[in-house]
Amino acid sequence: MERHHDDVIRTVQDRDVRFIRLWFCDVVGTLKSVAISPADLETAFTEGIGIDGSAIEGLTRSYESDMLLRPDPATFQTLPWRGEVSGTGRMMCDVLTPDGDPASSDPRRVLREVMGRAEAQGLEYFTHPEIEFYLFDEPWKQGRPLRPIDSAGYFDHVHHAGGQDFRRTVISYLESMNIQVEYSHHENGPGQNEIDLRYADALTTADNILTFRTVVKEVALSMGQVASFMPKPMFDRPGNGMHTHLSLFSHGKNVFHEPGAEYGLSRTARQFIAGLLRHASEYAVLTNQFVNSYKRIWGAQEAPSFICWGHNNRSALVRVPFHKPTKTTSSRVEFRGLDSAANPYLAFAALLGAGMKGIEEEYELPEGAEDTVWELTDRERRAMGIEPLPTDLFRALESFEESELMAEILGEQVFEYILRNKHDEWHTYRSQVTGVELETTFGRI
Repeated sequence: MERHHDDVIRTVQDRDVRFIRLWFCDVVGTLKSVAISPADLETAFTEGIGIDGSAIEGLTRSYESDMLLRPDPATFQTLPWRGEVSGTGRMMCDVLTPDGDPASSDPRRVLREVMGRAEAQGLEYFTHPEIEFYLFDEPWKQGRPLRPIDSAGYFDHVHHAGGQDFRRTVISYLESMNIQVEYSHHENGPGQNEIDLRYADALTTADNILTFRTVVKEVALSMGQVASFMPKPMFDRPGNGMHTHLSLFSHGKNVFHEPGAEYGLSRTARQFIAGLLRHASEYAVLTNQFVNSYKRIWGAQEAPSFICWGHNNRSALVRVPFHKPTKTTSSRVEFRGLDSAANPYLAFAALLGAGMKGIEEEYELPEGAEDTVWELTDRERRAMGIEPLPTDLFRALESFEESELMAEILGEQVFEYILRNKHDEWHTYRSQVTGVELETTFGRI
């Protein structure tokens, strides 16, 4: 049952919660927080709490600085690392204009509106992310290599307690906040871990991912470790992906499932996948938003580099996992391009928008790739009609800038801000002189 704001006020009183943190995020996906006292809760729910939006990345223009935060009572939870006595609660917030209208720049608003358009067609959008991150012994410092907390690999049982105790504590905190975890294990890289969240509607999942990142970083600090969701923190090790399973339901029925069809996939599912593929280059700047993201994609450690789909093919951008014929809810598609540093609201909105475009326009799904795509030659890939993903942020921006679909999904203000912000990032990166350049060139010329 959805929690009403009166229930939140009562819970705060009963649990002696002394502070309530109002959480929201900027366009890049960085978590922002404002603390209020219980005495201000009623005002927060009915009127909103004023903030200076001009100081937040992409939230508003300087001449429209006044914004309001209105907390969503359904998201209230206490923060377990703050203790049970005189504790701290948190709620996710919607960002509003002074008139009380949804702010066009609020990433949560972007996702809610795209989901609303799907709901108008009777479709509910569910997501299930597999979130990877690294744990290091100490913060990064220039000139000093990163030191992962272990040297273990995929699914390894690490005998010293660090990683296991870490995951146990994180999962305990998440579940106390009503965020359900499905699996957790050590990943391929040294010090790399994965924790998978259970299926939820996409808005809840995006809220949960912001909370997840915070919990992981808080637990790491408490254990004298440092957590990083950077897409590619070490050049010779796997990057941090966030493979995400997507499905659409209508009146409790999985519309991706069709009994007897190849792989159990309905025509709707095939059109949805076709939309993901056709617009992949256009939304890449949202699923892979940093210069560093493309070092993961093209880093030759199992990240998808080419725009194709396949049945149980882990080299494909979109994978159709094995489904259980007797369990119709198991039919889904897995998008493998996302990295752990994406803004989940914008990334999930783009994936839904692209998939819905495929359904609405009745896109035809090309042949699936059964071979390991990385091992094919360029000529073989061209013959199969398999195009590469953008090789860097600049090329991703070129495709994004020309995309009418992305401008429609995001709205003008978010679309324009991303263009400015990411062009600035690319310019800063391009102007740097790196250590590799000095090592390979300085003494030669």
